[in-house]
Amino acid sequence: MLLKDTYDVVIIGSGPGGLAAAVEAKKEGAEDVLVIERDAELGGILLQCIHNGFGLEIFSEDLPGPSYAQRYIDESLALGVETLLDTIVLEVTPGRKIYASSSRFGFVEINARAIVLAMGCRERTRAMIRIPGMRPAGVYTAGTAQRFVNIEGYMPGEKYVILGSGDIGLIMARRLTFEGAKVERVLEILPYLSGLTRNYVQCLQDFDIPLQFQHTVKNIFGKNRVEAVEIAAVDERWNFIPGSEEIIPCDTLLLSVGLIPENELSRQAGVELDPITGGPYVDESRQTNVPGIFAAGNVVHVYDLADWVTLAGYEAGKGAAKFAMALRASENAHIPVIAGNNVHHVVPQSININSLGEDEIELQLRVLKPIEDRVMIEVHDGKNQIARKAARYARPGEMNTITLKAKHFADVEKASSITVEVNPR
Repeated sequence: MLLKDTYDVVIIGSGPGGLAAAVEAKKEGAEDVLVIERDAELGGILLQCIHNGFGLEIFSEDLPGPSYAQRYIDESLALGVETLLDTIVLEVTPGRKIYASSSRFGFVEINARAIVLAMGCRERTRAMIRIPGMRPAGVYTAGTAQRFVNIEGYMPGEKYVILGSGDIGLIMARRLTFEGAKVERVLEILPYLSGLTRNYVQCLQDFDIPLQFQHTVKNIFGKNRVEAVEIAAVDERWNFIPGSEEIIPCDTLLLSVGLIPENELSRQAGVELDPITGGPYVDESRQTNVPGIFAAGNVVHVYDLADWVTLAGYEAGKGAAKFAMALRASENAHIPVIAGNNVHHVVPQSININSLGEDEIELQLRVLKPIEDRVMIEVHDGKNQIARKAARYARPGEMNTITLKAKHFADVEKASSITVEVNPR
């Protein structure tokens, strides 16, 4: 792969939103599309989601996460989408310049006509919810445990308490049970379920795993490893209810206490964030307040289904492609004016074909060396002469000019560039 300096659309993140944006951008006509992924493989979080439930909305099929991802990986590569894996994006500027660190290319700078932010979200940690107690091994976010089990092949523990009824926590309760672990309890501080009802039924009820609403962890016991957790009921203001405490012996506590859109790069780029969702403000094309920067998926707000993330990715990819192509057309509208034989420089250096009308265009130039006995100033497109003008002489100390008139404009519009030369007659 030869990394280009400039791409029509650059997508940061290769989860369902990022891959969908790449596919749609290509279909919409973007020529150069690049996906940057920090992991060694495309697919994002889908790769560790080996449970079913993906594709019901889009494919009317019940697929596991990796299979769902593979469909978009195959389609994007078949369309010619380029990928930059094992690469960390360090900064995105408001001018759509991307700075990144790549294991293959080192430090790279990439210009983008349009950018799609598809970094997804991250899990809340123990520090964010301020659970008191010791800091022993055995406290994990549910997503970390999911990666350990499904990707790395490690079991984090044997006896679990899960705090939070989010979808990842519910799914991991079932997954750990499949592997022979004992899930003692799932706790939810709210008086209602945080995740999908189908996951509650299929992951807890079907395996007789108890769920307690309006309960949370009050303390963690254990010095080197979790030995037990103290739980308690809470009132409507989340205050502990005295006398409701219970000690549950366990060696692992999983946290499924919410997701946060991943928007550090968005802030660097000047993207305005909604304090309610934690993600960017976007319009119907998923464009942010920064022109040419789009956002889609869980980086905007947390979705229930990957299928809906994909649909948002389609919109962002389409919008980004349209923006990029309009910008490319504007760039291509400028015909370079090249200094040819015996010409030091020409002003203007380019001509905007969209502004060609009845007004004449004067090209001003200076020569490299004097020609004292009659000269010809010529403008051509590399093959065909567009305009010419005779002069008595040409000297570096005196500016020469040649005028392009309306009758020349049709030839200028057809040219990829025009060249100005000064030669002896």
